[in-house]
Amino acid sequence: MNTARDPVDAVLFDLDGTLLDTAPDMGAALNTLLLEEGLATLSAETIRPHVSNGSKALVTLGCGAGGEFERRRLRFLQLYALVLDRATAPFDGIEDILTLLEADARPWGIVTNKPRWLTDPLLKALGLDRRAACVVSGDTLPERKPHPLPLLHAAATIGIDPARCLYVGDAERDMQAAAGAGMRAVVARYGYLAPADRLANWPQHGAIDHPRELLAFL
Repeated sequence: MNTARDPVDAVLFDLDGTLLDTAPDMGAALNTLLLEEGLATLSAETIRPHVSNGSKALVTLGCGAGGEFERRRLRFLQLYALVLDRATAPFDGIEDILTLLEADARPWGIVTNKPRWLTDPLLKALGLDRRAACVVSGDTLPERKPHPLPLLHAAATIGIDPARCLYVGDAERDMQAAAGAGMRAVVARYGYLAPADRLANWPQHGAIDHPRELLAFL
C-alpha cells in the first residue's frame, strides 16, 4: 500500500453512494416492486444503507430471499431502468472536485459494480460520460470489486501508475480493492454506510464526511 506522501495524479470514484446519490431512484424502484408484489413499502431511511450493495441486497431487504427472488430481482432492475436518472444527482461538492481535477489536468474515472447497461445511460443522462477518463462497470471484466482487477484496469486505461491513483468509495469492498491494487483508499462516510459497518477495520488512508474534504488528499 502506498503512503500519504505519494502524489495523486488521478482520482477514481465508486458510483452509488460516492459520486452519485442514487438512493432516491433505487428506493423508488424498490417500493414500486413491493407494491406490485403486495408487500409493505419501506422508508428512504431504511433503504439508504443498502443501496451500495445492489439489487440483491435491496430485493432481499424488501422481499426476503424466497423462491421468487430472481424474478423479483430482474423486475426490480427493469423498474429501476425506467427511473434511474429521475432524482439522481452528484453529491453536494462533487462537481467542485471534478472541476478542480479537470482544471489541473488530472484524470478522474469511475469503477463500479453496477452493470454497464445501467451505468452508461445514467452517466450519459447526467453528462458525466463525456468527462470521465474511464468507466469500469461491474461486467466490464471477469472480476468485480473487492477484486483489484477493475481498479488496475482503470489505471491502465488512463495511463497512470496505480500507486499514484486515489480511490474513493463507501463500502468495505472498495477499500479492499484499492488496497489490493496498491492505491490510496479514502472512505466516503457521507455515502451509504450501515450501522454495522466497522470502518476502523477497513484498509484506508483516511475518510471524508464531504466530497470537498478530498482536497486534503490531493
